[in-house]
Amino acid sequence: MTDTAAAIRQDERTLADFFALPDPDIFAKTRPFYRFCEGVRERGHYLYRRTLMGPSANRVTVWDDERGSERSMVMMASNNYLGLTTHPRVVEAGLDAQRRYGAGSGSVSLLAGTLDLHRQLEARLAAFKGCEDALIFPAGYSANVGCVMGLAREGDLVVNDILNHASIIDGCRLSGAAIKAFPHCSVEALDKLLARTAGSHAGRLVIVDGVFSMDGDIAPLPRLLEVCRNHGARLMVDEAHATGVIGPGGRGTPAHHGVEGQVDLVVGTLSKALGGVGGFVASTREVVHYLRFYARSYMFSTALPPAVAGSVLAALDVLDDEPGLLRQLWDNIRYLQAGLRGLGFNLGNQETAIFPLIIGDDVRVKEMGRLLHEAGIYANPVFYPAVSRRLSRIRLSLMATHTREDLDLTLSACEEAGRKLRII
Repeated sequence: MTDTAAAIRQDERTLADFFALPDPDIFAKTRPFYRFCEGVRERGHYLYRRTLMGPSANRVTVWDDERGSERSMVMMASNNYLGLTTHPRVVEAGLDAQRRYGAGSGSVSLLAGTLDLHRQLEARLAAFKGCEDALIFPAGYSANVGCVMGLAREGDLVVNDILNHASIIDGCRLSGAAIKAFPHCSVEALDKLLARTAGSHAGRLVIVDGVFSMDGDIAPLPRLLEVCRNHGARLMVDEAHATGVIGPGGRGTPAHHGVEGQVDLVVGTLSKALGGVGGFVASTREVVHYLRFYARSYMFSTALPPAVAGSVLAALDVLDDEPGLLRQLWDNIRYLQAGLRGLGFNLGNQETAIFPLIIGDDVRVKEMGRLLHEAGIYANPVFYPAVSRRLSRIRLSLMATHTREDLDLTLSACEEAGRKLRII
């Protein structure tokens, strides 16, 4: 372990030193990074792009490069929270839509790419989120980027929770607006920041994740709303990891807190609990209409493929018709939560289907990722800049379709690795 740690840290220092140098060739940075990754691979720590040979379900078939063969693993890294990527109704609806409409939409939504399926999906999403209207994007990332840069501009101020998703930060940078941040979920700090910036900007937009993607905790929306209203700021919530997971019927964070229809902008993805791909923004009719023309990632992207629109519509039907899926997800959450906390793992403020096993040491995180992989548990090690260096972690994600056997195998593998590495 000591030799491994020394080698890892030396490689990281060498790479950092190289990246600090000016590049005479724009490709120069790629060569040392490639060599660095080869060293990571040799130590069994390269756990990226592990190739699935079938659907993303509770058990997956993975091509294992080390073994040179396929193997079965418990999938604990997917955002497929309700298992809808393989639900028969969802799959069949996608196939039906592709047979009827073809493989693609053929154009951007604003011009010739809008299908009746798209209009149906927008109406369903708006109603699902308690808003007047919605527009759909080809990715959750482009929904956040397009929404923020479409609404904010030079002279405005965008205020982020410090743990907001990278797509939100990118949208802020592209907007040209001034950017500030407040400590994670600190309503008091936000209140002071908005008071301090009163009158200094044309407009102000506060943005938070509903469920934070690396910590699994829930934003305190009612108090955030009150502060924003008191200071004349607008509030945007990213529902990527909340939709289908929290709130009555899986309707998300505003429904969870009883403030549906009060949040100014509700942004989300179709690629997690809803089992497809794409993103959406829901708001008033005026705001949505404006964004159709000013959200560049919407205006200049080909519309969602018909199969995706059809399958997501079916996923929303399944959410209504099969409430047992959400109950099963929460049964699994409570079971794994009790098991991991009982073993002594630090889960931070975890509340939902995302489980951070906070370790705070890159070497032990990499070693734990390797040990879990060898034990047949597909989990993701997470490092800086996705999280701060002192909070590096293993990130687990739960699905409604996980069996008790899946969870017990995961707990056993986490316990064995955690004790071997002196994490617990």
